[in-house]
Amino acid sequence: MTPHSVTLDLGGRTALVTGAASGIGRACALRLAAAGAAVRAVDRDRAGLDALAGAHPAVEPVPLDLTDLDAAERAAAGADVLVNNAGFQVVRPLEEFPPDAFHALLTVMLEAPFRLIRGALPHMYARGWGRIVNVSSVHGLRASAYKSAYVCAKHGLEGLSKVAALEGAPHGVTSNCVCPAYVRTPLVEKQIADQAAAHGIPEERVVTDVMLADSALKRLIEPEEVAEAVAYLCAPQASAITGSSLPLDGGWTAH
Repeated sequence: MTPHSVTLDLGGRTALVTGAASGIGRACALRLAAAGAAVRAVDRDRAGLDALAGAHPAVEPVPLDLTDLDAAERAAAGADVLVNNAGFQVVRPLEEFPPDAFHALLTVMLEAPFRLIRGALPHMYARGWGRIVNVSSVHGLRASAYKSAYVCAKHGLEGLSKVAALEGAPHGVTSNCVCPAYVRTPLVEKQIADQAAAHGIPEERVVTDVMLADSALKRLIEPEEVAEAVAYLCAPQASAITGSSLPLDGGWTAH
């Protein structure tokens, strides 16, 4: 078993992780399952969910498109831990940004987290304990050109998380954001071509010249590093941390 830096016992708890079929979501689902949680893994990628469920017996695959907001809210009922991670990226200049893509991105990455939190809170409040961890981004703290919808969604998620923290505190519920820079995930790999086109540079220069340009640490972050930060925010030692944003950005926001 991989050693973990955070001692975490989630036995008897139910965790829901969105975007769980790959990348950060998969790493979070496996980390929480290793801590003893029963994990509801939400994604629209059925094959990815099946592979994840095969990796740990505590993972229950929940195929779901988060644009079905009513279904998303229902899926969160009974969750003790909620990890809002699902997302996608579109890279275009503002004047060329497709309005339907803007709407879809905010639906999945801001409105769906609201509905998931709304669905989870009654159970959390009843138990007097809950953990909401929103996988934001360095783009929840800083803007980048050509990512209007993503930056708007992540900034909005930061605000939603803070409101949940203020309302949840009297009920033993914490709400925080983790804010990674570029993580080695399919989401990052898929945007390289779009970044190259938007910036007018070859694809092989995107990682060094664009993605890591503002980072003091010149490497991609691993999904497991983000999952360990999520685990820490669920631990008893983090019960006083709420309404916060934890950058995992290699020094990007130190500028």
